[in-house]
Amino acid sequence: MTDKPTVLVPIQVLEGESIPEGVPELLANASVVVLGYHVVPEQTATGQARLQFEERALGRLDEFETILENAGASVETQLVFTHDEQQTIDRVSVEHGCLAVLVPNATSPPENVFVAIRGTVGLDRLVRVVAGLFAGTDIGVTLYHLVAEDESDEDVRTLLDGVVARLTEAGMDPDSIDLQIERDRTPQDAIVAAADEFDALVVGESDPSLVTFVFGMRVAQVAEWFLGPVLVIQRERPQEDDLGRSKD
Repeated sequence: MTDKPTVLVPIQVLEGESIPEGVPELLANASVVVLGYHVVPEQTATGQARLQFEERALGRLDEFETILENAGASVETQLVFTHDEQQTIDRVSVEHGCLAVLVPNATSPPENVFVAIRGTVGLDRLVRVVAGLFAGTDIGVTLYHLVAEDESDEDVRTLLDGVVARLTEAGMDPDSIDLQIERDRTPQDAIVAAADEFDALVVGESDPSLVTFVFGMRVAQVAEWFLGPVLVIQRERPQEDDLGRSKD
C-alpha cells in the first residue's frame, strides 16, 4: 500500500479563506497539514494578535479538519500569527516533511489531473505524491512534457516511460495514465489549455522558495491561469537551522 503523502494546505484563516469545493476529494488519500495563518502588521506583536484572535481562528481550523477527515484524509492543524507569510509557509513545510504545498482553488470532484514533468529533478517526490493520492482511485493522470530544444525524442520517451513505470510500481493502473508531449509551446499556453480539460495541476517547484518560480513562473501566475487547485511538489530543503529563524 502506498504511503499517504504529506501535503501542506496554507489558509489565511481570518481573511475568509476556507477549504474550497473539490479539495477534500483531491486530498482524500493524503496526510494533510492545515496551516491556518494570519499576517500581523510589523508594529503589532504576534502574541497580542494571538490573544485577540486565537479562539476564533482555532474554531475555523476545527471546521476545516472535520471537512477533510470526512473525505478520508488524515489531518493535523497548526495556527501561526506571523509577520512573514512566505517564510512561515516554507518553515512549516520543512518541519512537517511536506512533499507538496497546495494552492487551494476550487474544482469539481476531480476526474482528470494534469502532471507537468520538467525533468528528473524531484521525480521521486512527484511519484510519491501522484501515486499516493491517485492510486486505487478513478482519477486519470496525464503526464505532460514540454520538450526542450536540446531534448531528443529518445530522451523524452526514456523520461516518460520511466515515470510511468515508477507510478505503476507504486500501485497506479497504467490504463489511468496518459502521455501528452508537445513542442513549440510556452508553459503559459499549456497551463491555460489544461485549465479547460483538467481538474487539478501537479507541478514541480524550480526554486528553493515557494514564492518564486514553478514551471518557469510565479506560483500566483500559475494558480491564476489554471484556476483549479495546484499541487506544488517541494524541492528537498535544508534543515530548519539553515533556513534562518522565522518571524512568527
